[in-house]
Amino acid sequence: MDLPSQLAQQLSEALLRERIIPRFVDSYVVEHGRHALQVHASLYRDRLTLLQREALLALTVHTLEIVAAEPKQSRKSRQRPMLRKDAATFRRKFLAALTRQHKWTAGDALDFQTDFQMYEELLARSSSTRRSRKPFEAANHPFVDRCAFLLDSSFMANARLAATRTLVDLEVLATQVVESCLQQSMRPNINRYGKARSPIVS
Repeated sequence: MDLPSQLAQQLSEALLRERIIPRFVDSYVVEHGRHALQVHASLYRDRLTLLQREALLALTVHTLEIVAAEPKQSRKSRQRPMLRKDAATFRRKFLAALTRQHKWTAGDALDFQTDFQMYEELLARSSSTRRSRKPFEAANHPFVDRCAFLLDSSFMANARLAATRTLVDLEVLATQVVESCLQQSMRPNINRYGKARSPIVS
């Protein structure tokens, strides 16, 4: 499995395994006494599904940022971040792998890529005015705004703070998965005769 496919699989599995989104919603309900958000089972499931998709978008953006900034190992040159054309190729392969992993239709894949580009554009626009965030201040991030609206549009301030904490958890998870996958990709492969082969790095 190449690195983009491996990352797509492990990120998707980790997001479900760690239950970041269900914990986000359940803790918010308990902390703010918003039990009405869980009264209707079907609405609650739909809300989780939408929030899970936003979490995958945030994971995708942060993952590709990490990979693009990761220095390439080379004996003939200094360590440098990934070239722009290589980053674009990796991004295309990663998004295609996500499509296969989640068995999206062409329409689903296009919708996800459109939202992903919107995330990137908003983050690029806010990076020029980015400042240190004060304690108990919500992050300026599309995930925070969109999740707060989906979770509890009547109490946006509380929902944005809760979404900010969840964004931190997602970025930590993305970092851990990327580091793990990169370490695995650099290990020599052992063929059936017990001989080591050079790792294949995408």
